[in-house]
Amino acid sequence: MKLPDSVINILSRLNEGGFSAFVAGGAVRDMLMEKTPHDYDIATNARPSDIKGLFSHTIDTGIKHGTVTVVENKTGYEITTFRRDGEYTDGRHPGSVSFVDDAREDCARRDFTINAMMYSPETGILDCFEGQKDIQMGLIRCVGDPMRRFKEDALRMLRAVRFSAALSFKIEDSTWKAIKKCAVLIKKVSSERILEELNKILLSENPDYIRKLHECGLLQYIMPELERCFGEPQKNKYHIYDVGEHIMHTVKNTPPDMVLRWAALMHDIGKPCCSSTDSNGIIHFYGHHRESCKLAVDLLHRLRMDSDTIRDVSVLAENHDVRVEPSPPAVKRMMARTGEALFEKLMQLQTADNMAKNPEHFAEKKKRIDSAYQIYKEVLAERQPYLVSHLAVNGKDLIRLGYRPGREIGDALKRLIDEVIINPNLNNREYLMKLAKEYKRKKKY
Repeated sequence: MKLPDSVINILSRLNEGGFSAFVAGGAVRDMLMEKTPHDYDIATNARPSDIKGLFSHTIDTGIKHGTVTVVENKTGYEITTFRRDGEYTDGRHPGSVSFVDDAREDCARRDFTINAMMYSPETGILDCFEGQKDIQMGLIRCVGDPMRRFKEDALRMLRAVRFSAALSFKIEDSTWKAIKKCAVLIKKVSSERILEELNKILLSENPDYIRKLHECGLLQYIMPELERCFGEPQKNKYHIYDVGEHIMHTVKNTPPDMVLRWAALMHDIGKPCCSSTDSNGIIHFYGHHRESCKLAVDLLHRLRMDSDTIRDVSVLAENHDVRVEPSPPAVKRMMARTGEALFEKLMQLQTADNMAKNPEHFAEKKKRIDSAYQIYKEVLAERQPYLVSHLAVNGKDLIRLGYRPGREIGDALKRLIDEVIINPNLNNREYLMKLAKEYKRKKKY
C-alpha cells in the first residue's frame, strides 16, 4: 500500500522511538478498495506523553481518550494510543479508558470489521476480524457483539447504513437484526451527529438507501414526517409508487448536490397531511407543496441544518410542482421567485420528480422542462432583466417624480418590471420614467 511521505515519516519516527505504529481504520479499508483515503489515522502503543515528546508540533485534540494530533507539512494526523474502553455511560463515550500495548485489543473496540484493520509497511495488514473477507463479500458487519456496539454508541446504527450506501455493501444479518432491536436508542444521539450521517448518505452513490432507515426502524425516530410517507397510496394516473417510494426514486434521480437531494427528500412529505379521495376513487394532494415546505423547514431546523440550506430547500420544495411554461416571461418570473442559481436546481428537481412517476407522461413533461431550461440559459446569456434591481430606474428616481416612499414605490416598480419582463427592450431610463409619470398621473400604481 502506498502511503503519503508525511504518514511514513510519522510511522518511522514512532518506530525509531521504540513503539509500534499503524495506519488504522477507514484509511486501510479505502486503500484495500483502491480508493484514496480522505485522511490517515494512526494507532500506536506510545502513550500521549511519548507522542508529544517525539513530535515538535502537536495538539491535544482528545488527550483524555489518548488522541494527539501531529502536524506534518501543514496537515494534521490524529495519533491514538491503543486502548480498551470501559462501560459506555452516555451512549457515546466510554466511562473509562485503559491504554494497552496490544493492537488487537484496540481493533476489538472498533465499530465494523472493515474499519478494524491496521497496516504498517513493516508488518503488513493486521486483520483480526476478517475485514478483508467482508470487503470481498460486500458486507457491513459489527466487530463482536452488535448489540453491545450499538449500545456503546447508537450513531453506529446510522453509520452502518451510511457505509452501506457509500460502498454499496449489504448489512450483515445479525448486525441488521441488532439495529432493528436497538433503533429507539438513536433518540439519545445529538441532531448534529445525525445530520452529518444523513448528509453523507444523501451524497453517496445510493442516496435512496435512506429507505433502509425506514426498513430497520430508525426513520421513525429521525424523520417521522418522512416515515409516514411509506405506504401512503397515490391512486391516480400519474403515479406508480406510494409516496415514500416515489420520494426515494426522486432522490435517486438527482445529481449529487446537497441542496437538491434534501429538496428531493422533502418535496412530497406533506402529502399524507393533504390526501383526499374523490367520488371516482382518485387520490389528490391539494396544497401538498405548501405543507411539504412547512414540514421541511421544521424538520431541518430540528436537525440543526444551516439557515441558507433550509431556505434553498424550502424554495425548491414549495415550487417543485409549479408548471413553468416554456416562454420567456414565465421563465423569468420563476427566476425572480427562486433566484438564478436555484432555478437550474428546480429544473433538475422537476425532472427527477417526473422520472419517478408514471413513465407514460415523462416525455411530454421532460420536453417542457428542457425548453424552459433553454430559455433560462438564453436569459442569462443575454442578461435579460427580470428583477426590480435590473431596472434602469430605481426608487430614488420615482421619489423625484413625487412618489411616496414605501408601498407606492414598490407597486410602481413591480408594474415596471412586469413590462420589462415581457419586453426587455423597454428597459431604458427615458421610457421607464415616462411610464412611471403616467402611472402617477392615472394613480394606477
